[in-house]
Amino acid sequence: MSRLPFITFEGSEACGKTTQVQRLAARLDRLRVPHLITREPGGTPIGETIRELLQFAPHNSSMTSETELLLFEASRSQLVREVIKPALERDTCVIADRFFDSTTIYQGAARKMDRGKNELFNGVAVGCCGTDMTIEPEGGGGTAGGCRM
Repeated sequence: MSRLPFITFEGSEACGKTTQVQRLAARLDRLRVPHLITREPGGTPIGETIRELLQFAPHNSSMTSETELLLFEASRSQLVREVIKPALERDTCVIADRFFDSTTIYQGAARKMDRGKNELFNGVAVGCCGTDMTIEPEGGGGTAGGCRM
């Protein structure tokens, strides 16, 4: 049985992800396609608390790379089970402003985490909820004109 897709937008800061997410959502509105937008970290009350901790806690400068990875994965796990999977089961298109590819790059490669650990924890957080398409906007400053898939 087919379902509406789970589409993720990935990329660096200010490359146009959110702009492209909003453009896609507007198009789906015009087509009357049910959809839901999520963001990471966040998207649930628990995820938003984790987002606040990761971004603004005064003591997060001493956070280890393992702690940071696990916090991102905890937020993602909650989001998948509380929001994404139920939406897909209701035949709602899910559009994510970031997903596990960001963790692979930021917590994996940039923080020099073991690739196997990164993949293992991504797998635990995501479970069987895989994406159907990942789009990477090209550009910067939120004015991306094109995308790479």
